[in-house]
Amino acid sequence: MLAAGGSTRLGRPKQLLQYKGKTLLQHAVETAVDTGIHPIIVVTGCNSELIAGQINKMPVDIVINEKWQDGMASSIVCGLNFLLSGYPLPDGVIFMMSDQPFVSAALIKSLLVTQQQTGKAMAASSYKNSTGVPALFHKAFFPQLLRLSGDAGARTILQPYSSEVATVSFAKGNIDIDTAEDYEKLLQSE
Repeated sequence: MLAAGGSTRLGRPKQLLQYKGKTLLQHAVETAVDTGIHPIIVVTGCNSELIAGQINKMPVDIVINEKWQDGMASSIVCGLNFLLSGYPLPDGVIFMMSDQPFVSAALIKSLLVTQQQTGKAMAASSYKNSTGVPALFHKAFFPQLLRLSGDAGARTILQPYSSEVATVSFAKGNIDIDTAEDYEKLLQSE
């Protein structure tokens, strides 16, 4: 789970915004825990102590991306390196963000099932004529993920290899919280 960004457009840590009595990060971590998939690695960076304090009693590994200012790719690389150094080689990895409040455990599980059923190397969420996170990557794509740099995210691998991507519909996948206006809209939808 990527939760390292500085929330510059919002002006405060979006991971800590309250939604339905919990922070966005707590919602995301609970969703990941509910899938039964392990391990769960949360990559923090900016405001790492504050953010880790919200989830330090949850069954997750917390890793600090010291290079979070280099962009999203540095968090992907940091989290994947942590996974590969601390656990037996997994068959794949699922990336999700802490600012997509409508991700469900069922969606995450459907990525896994869809990837297994189709035999494709990747399974990604489909929304607003786009594919993106949450997304699952087979271990065959670990080298490409580890070479990402800058603000490049998972989409930079999904697009050129689209024939290797199975999709799962995620109707509210385009809703993420980047600005105060996004947050207000979320609160009004409760």
